[in-house]
Amino acid sequence: MNLLDRLKNSILVADGAMGTLLYSYGKDTCYEEFNLSHSEDIFNIHQAYIQAGAQVIQTNTYGANYYKLSQYGLEEQVKAINIEAVRIVKQAANKDTYILGSMGGYRGFRKADITLAEIKRSFREQLYHLLHEGVDGILLETYYDAEELFAVVEIAKEEADVPVIAQFSLLEPEVLQNGTYVKDGLRRLEELGADVVGLNCRLGPHHMIQSFEQIPLPNRAFLSAYPNASLLDYEDGRYVFTKNAEYFKSCSVRLVEQGIRLIGGCCGTTPEHIKAIAEGVRGLQPIKEKTVKPIRPKIEVLASHVDQEPPLHEIVKERTSIIVELDTPKHLQTEAFFTGANRLKEAGIDALTMADNSLASPRISNVAMATILKEQHHIRPLVHITCRDRNLIGLQSHLMGLDALGINQVLAVTGDPSKIGDFPGATSVYDLSSMDLIAMMKQFNEGISYSGKSLGKKTSFSVAAAFNPNVRNLDRAVARLEKKVRSGADYFITQPLFNEQQIEEVYKATRHLKVPIYIGIMPLTSYRNASFLHHEVPGITLTEQILDVMERVKDDPVQATKESLAISKALVDVAMKYFNGIYLITPFTRYDLTVDCVNYVHEKEKLVHGTNVI
Repeated sequence: MNLLDRLKNSILVADGAMGTLLYSYGKDTCYEEFNLSHSEDIFNIHQAYIQAGAQVIQTNTYGANYYKLSQYGLEEQVKAINIEAVRIVKQAANKDTYILGSMGGYRGFRKADITLAEIKRSFREQLYHLLHEGVDGILLETYYDAEELFAVVEIAKEEADVPVIAQFSLLEPEVLQNGTYVKDGLRRLEELGADVVGLNCRLGPHHMIQSFEQIPLPNRAFLSAYPNASLLDYEDGRYVFTKNAEYFKSCSVRLVEQGIRLIGGCCGTTPEHIKAIAEGVRGLQPIKEKTVKPIRPKIEVLASHVDQEPPLHEIVKERTSIIVELDTPKHLQTEAFFTGANRLKEAGIDALTMADNSLASPRISNVAMATILKEQHHIRPLVHITCRDRNLIGLQSHLMGLDALGINQVLAVTGDPSKIGDFPGATSVYDLSSMDLIAMMKQFNEGISYSGKSLGKKTSFSVAAAFNPNVRNLDRAVARLEKKVRSGADYFITQPLFNEQQIEEVYKATRHLKVPIYIGIMPLTSYRNASFLHHEVPGITLTEQILDVMERVKDDPVQATKESLAISKALVDVAMKYFNGIYLITPFTRYDLTVDCVNYVHEKEKLVHGTNVI
């Protein structure tokens, strides 16, 4: 009798965790490779689960795909690892054992690291080998991203003639990561053809049961649940789960009462947990109907606070817009910073932008300075947010704090690695890429946290993204821009450009985009400054002509300032032909240079329009 026929009238017990039992080998080990190097250990684990009462066993192939194996240099072993995995399970199985080919989710926090097209290619390769070896079903487990799971279910149903089990993982009970209710996600999986739908990982039995209480019985498919042993703890330098096998006995009964027909375990579960599940469900029959607990109403999502001023990405579409970067101090003497900020305000800028510890060097918090600028000096701040310094928890907290302060103009950047800064031994976090951060802020604008939970209020972030045209292959840089647009970027701010022809090239390469661009222009302070920027700062390239000009006046500071402003104004002339956005970067604390450039932009505007533009 095949798996689906058994599930029509029976509760089946699946196995538990593999990685938990192999953890002693080290957390950075590729456990899928153990199919080749430690096959006896894998066999013994499968056999232990079968002896504990598991009727459904999954292959040790959760991460046995090209993308994940490549992280260990094993990408050429996809075929061998998957073939051996099935062979080992078949050797351990008895005549009543169903074998599922395990295929884990790809996307973690950094969704932008792998495209859906890449996922599909890698998925098809692994799927082919598992099907060729004769598994009884395909288990799609630990998928946080709904788009990803929907895509691979479609592929599996097109290419497999065996049952497909599709399971979401939740960061929060009751909702998917994108804020969709779990019941709606499972219904969509059923519509796509999945034969068994359910949940696994992340949640322990309590919260998994809580989620299933709000899920109706499917019309055609069956329900599955593979909870974690408990919440994860950290003890004596190791991650551990509560030893609570007996607790799973009563929990398995409650899961059956919610309509579950396939029950196994995920992280932290062992043969003892599976034995408890088998004892708990023995003699139980599947339920045919259930009372669904009403979904708790979502917290009413309030509209975001709307500034009196329109966001920068709207302003720059309508007129010439000037933003100026003025780095916060590396010390605690702030007088010069605020003097410069007010001089720039008087000159008529739209926003003052502040980097987030650029070049991995610590400065006064840009959020603290932005708050003072906004509240005490009535200057609109635009703060940079780097992915380098905060993990996913810290980034979400940071964004909520910005909203609470009424600061909604932000620039998302990946951030320079710590090793190039003042503290090369410091850790670079990078839980997210800049594209992931952009997408998260746009999700916040819908009132949904990264985990899918309601924020209770929509944020109103106007999200800028960085653009570096100072590369050999401009087309490749523009392709990255297009990815950032798809992630939700509202506009772009470029690295400083020092070539008039290059500005025109940027226009031609980006004019198909519907999002505005601020062109970066940075006045020079001296020949030494010019030489340093050209030779040592990543992403900045000066022309030989500019270097020659600055070298000729290297011993005359007054003349160097005149030449620097002449260079900057010539670049402004070209930029204003093609772009509304001018982004002036203040060198050191020489705000006098950027004030002069701001005044020049406004003078040009008067000449063009015959009006005062301040």
